[in-house]
Amino acid sequence: MTARYNHLNCNATVKAHRIDNALAGAHYVAAGTFPADEARPILGLKRLPRPRTLDAFLEYRDFRLLWFANFSGFTAQWLQLLSIGWLVKELAEGSGIGGLLVLSASAINTLPGLVVNPLAGVLGDRLDRRKLVIVVQSFSAVLALAFAFLVASDYIRPWHAYAYVLISGSCLAITQPMQQVLISNTVPREALVNAYAINTLTVTGTRIFGPFIGGILILKLGFFWNFTLEAALYLGVTLLLLPMRIPYTAALPVGVSRRITPIADIRDGIMHLWREQREILQIMLLSFIPNTILHPLWFLLPLFTVEVLQAHADMGGYLLAITGLGGLISTLTIATWGFPFRRGYILLGAAALGSITTMLFAYSSWLWAAFTVLAVQSFFQAYFRTSAGTLVLTIVPDRYRARTMALLAYERTFLIGVSVLVGMLADFTTASMAILAIGAVGLSLSVTCAATLGRVRALR
Repeated sequence: MTARYNHLNCNATVKAHRIDNALAGAHYVAAGTFPADEARPILGLKRLPRPRTLDAFLEYRDFRLLWFANFSGFTAQWLQLLSIGWLVKELAEGSGIGGLLVLSASAINTLPGLVVNPLAGVLGDRLDRRKLVIVVQSFSAVLALAFAFLVASDYIRPWHAYAYVLISGSCLAITQPMQQVLISNTVPREALVNAYAINTLTVTGTRIFGPFIGGILILKLGFFWNFTLEAALYLGVTLLLLPMRIPYTAALPVGVSRRITPIADIRDGIMHLWREQREILQIMLLSFIPNTILHPLWFLLPLFTVEVLQAHADMGGYLLAITGLGGLISTLTIATWGFPFRRGYILLGAAALGSITTMLFAYSSWLWAAFTVLAVQSFFQAYFRTSAGTLVLTIVPDRYRARTMALLAYERTFLIGVSVLVGMLADFTTASMAILAIGAVGLSLSVTCAATLGRVRALR
């Protein structure tokens, strides 16, 4: 009897340990760190987690197609950012307001988001997100090719560049939130953190190749081939998305109708966040620092290159490319090892450190110092955006994701106003003083947010 009792007790203990280990594994997956089979202790010892950098990319075919499509689309966007800045600088030569024109032309693509972003969120939660992106990117390809031929003519004027950026900005306001939401529709929830970090490589990686190639093309061949290449890249997005499927799209809950008006849809999304997930609104406030206050630094690079480094468009392309290197290191770190501590602290720290390095860049008159500081600054920018994006996609229900991501992108619509002020400051003072100013404002706001945004501090 005693032996039988001991045997049963031993079995119960083994089962209890298995349950505890399974729960521990579930905790690791939910926290976005490491899979349960790697967290499980073996013979009293814990294995070191293996790197998971490309897990989602290798395992899910549809995510691979999305990754390559996003890589192509973001390359086109960075190529456009570089090309428009230098094109307007050349067209505005001798005007006395070159700084204002360069920054406003680069940032004006965010202006259509004031109207388009909320509607894009509604469309993304109502329609097939894949087909929506295919249609919009096909139009973008035709638009970029038409602008390339206009640039090659003798009729190109600064206002043509503004019109082009406004129209393409409307397309961007639709596709950018969808590019992120589609990640959650191509992988299961437990792979979302890894997949989102890998997808961020399409932003940081293309920031290396797009501007690097674009700067050389401008110097050697002129602007026509930059915009032609942009058109080809948008076409590539369409071709890659055609065979892709979205198997992890949640069905609309019972009792929820698609026949309500778009305005009611927008209100429903905002009220959900206000009542159920107010921390998302606080993340939106904090995102204003890296995405709006600090972002004009990249628009100032043409002026900084000429004024401080005494260089030309090819060097401007290298500078914009080095921001991709810093972001690449950041996203590889997250994809491999996840998040080391509370993401709320990560968001607050990344915003503050991004502001400090922006201020340091203002004084980087030596070329290699400029490269190094700009790479570090972009590291913190990318770390913030990846942390915020994965957090939101993880905790927000699928039927609200498109509206939520569109709302998070809404603060970018204020970028044009901030860029105009920064451009005017650069014209009245110098590019270095304007960069120093935005860094100081960003740091002040970061300290204020750390003291007041309690829900962000509590995020894990």
